[in-house]
Amino acid sequence: GRAVLLLPLLVVSALFAQIRASDPQLFHESFDEGFEGSWVVSGKEEYSGVWKHEKSDGHEDYGLLVSEPARKYAIVKELDSPVTLKDGTVVLQFEVRLQNGLECGGAYLKYIRPQEAGWDAKEFDNDTPYTIMFGPDKCGSTNKVHFILKHKNPKTGKYVEHHLKSPPSVPYDKLSHVYTAILKPDNEVRILVDGEEKSKANFLSADDFEPALIPSKTIPDPDDKKPEDWDERAKIPDPAAVKPDDWDEDAPTEILDEEATKPEGWLDDEPEEVDDPEAAKPEDWDDEEDGEWEAPKIDNPKCEEAPGCGEWKRPMKQNPAYKGKWHAPMIDNPNYKGIWKPQEIPNPEYFELDKPDFDPIAAIGIEIWTMQDGILFDNILIADDEKVATAILEKTWKPKFDVEKEKQKAEEAAAADSEDLSEFQKKIFSVLYKIADIPFLEPYKIKIIDIIEKGEKQPNITISILASVAVILVTVLFRTIFGGKKPVAPVKPVAEVKKPSATEADAAGSSGDKEEKEDDTTVPRRRSRRET
Repeated sequence: GRAVLLLPLLVVSALFAQIRASDPQLFHESFDEGFEGSWVVSGKEEYSGVWKHEKSDGHEDYGLLVSEPARKYAIVKELDSPVTLKDGTVVLQFEVRLQNGLECGGAYLKYIRPQEAGWDAKEFDNDTPYTIMFGPDKCGSTNKVHFILKHKNPKTGKYVEHHLKSPPSVPYDKLSHVYTAILKPDNEVRILVDGEEKSKANFLSADDFEPALIPSKTIPDPDDKKPEDWDERAKIPDPAAVKPDDWDEDAPTEILDEEATKPEGWLDDEPEEVDDPEAAKPEDWDDEEDGEWEAPKIDNPKCEEAPGCGEWKRPMKQNPAYKGKWHAPMIDNPNYKGIWKPQEIPNPEYFELDKPDFDPIAAIGIEIWTMQDGILFDNILIADDEKVATAILEKTWKPKFDVEKEKQKAEEAAAADSEDLSEFQKKIFSVLYKIADIPFLEPYKIKIIDIIEKGEKQPNITISILASVAVILVTVLFRTIFGGKKPVAPVKPVAEVKKPSATEADAAGSSGDKEEKEDDTTVPRRRSRRET
């Protein structure tokens, strides 16, 4: 009876264990708890860049941060157990945010294959063998999301790097982005950026990877040599051709035109250039130090009306007898054998396979050189179900991206408004300067210009500037309309202005924003814009 009762419990336990063993989320690093003790920083001296556990700018979410520019970085995380890539679907996914942009550097991951016994994670460097390298890389003409497979040739035992021929480009902004590579059991690989497919390829297609995963069946024989009598010339000069007797190779291309006549009205005795009659010797010219002064030359005005000046010379014309160097005509080469190529022989490195022989992933490493800091890695995932990767993307990346996108739109809109406002202000100030030039506002011109220049230095007070100029206009119009024939603050001639003493000028200059009388406008003062 007891055995009967225990049987259901054993079945449930077995099912639970099977569910745990088939967890589609094979590895997920969120960096919520930091990386010390879990990730190992390379102990190699060349990797001087400092990794930090920091929040993504504007979020409460933490990531692994590249904290210094112009440094090499290397860090690695060994998995609890290797992940095989040979059976079923495998999804490689991670987030990267280039918070300061990326002018030159990498932000990719290396999926490390199992190392030899005794390997120490602190020895991780550029030479550590990997299975797949995946992620953004940008510098100069390089701008791509790398996908590189290192595959072992079963014939030679050598590993060869196979690069995806058409990788997507790296998004050019400072937002969070998620990169996904989906490896399917039918040899297909799909590259997604922010959940959208950007590239699709087949591992066994020679059109998709360089070099092709499967080598060609034949190769040119490296020992084959072109025979000495092999003629690759399709055409040759006709050996039977003879140069004609009347062919003059020394005849010039041009000869004097003997039929040409001097145009009527040609001024033989007039030079083409004459001394500038308006030029004068500078007063400070010293003949002993500067030499004899000579007036600069100008075109002779008499020559402008005449057909020409100076000595008339017969022009040149094309020589009708010119034929140039004689060459025998080309004919088909009777000995032509075509372009020589070495013969093809069986490729000793050729092999056949139905599926790539992937090495397992035993660790995940980041080994990069970058000129920019602020690169933040987050949510590194290995899964065997696309839905799991999509769910994590929607939960962890999408909310952050949406916030960043809205902020970017707001900043762009604000910048556009600022530019529009700046152009608007320029138009306002241009109109105000024209207003200052109106004749009946001459007595107030200095005051108006001072107000405008103050507004140009402080664009935020444009409205106040408009109000100030409007007050002056209304005041002048009011006095003009109701003040009879008496002119408003006439401008006195400069000659009649009494020049103030230095003491008075200083006092006026330090009076600040005190009210000025209308007659004060006649007092000369330093201005940054001249009256016109």
